[in-house]
Amino acid sequence: MTKKIYHLSTCDTCKRILKELQPPNDVTLQDIKTVSISPAQLEGMKNLSGSYESLFSKRARMYKERGLADKNLTEEDYKSLILEHYTFLKRPVILLDNQIFIGNSIKEIAAAKDALNP
Repeated sequence: MTKKIYHLSTCDTCKRILKELQPPNDVTLQDIKTVSISPAQLEGMKNLSGSYESLFSKRARMYKERGLADKNLTEEDYKSLILEHYTFLKRPVILLDNQIFIGNSIKEIAAAKDALNP
């Protein structure tokens, strides 16, 4: 059983969500700024979510700075960008067994909360 939350400790939204979720002790927290996402971890997330694009943050400052919005990015592009820099991962990513919750939408966090505290 895998229970893991990929987050950014310097992100106020992630901090607020972690406080709201109050994850139990059996949930591993991984600060993606200090412990990079491995290719295997990203592959596992992609297998649950269906695509690398679904894990990619188009709100990242670097997305705009690099003019990536004007490019036609492929799945391989999304994968390599996420592995290259942590800001490209949509946060938080919550893995609970074989369920995945991506991002900080109210609906996504509510669903994660329900799954964490059945």
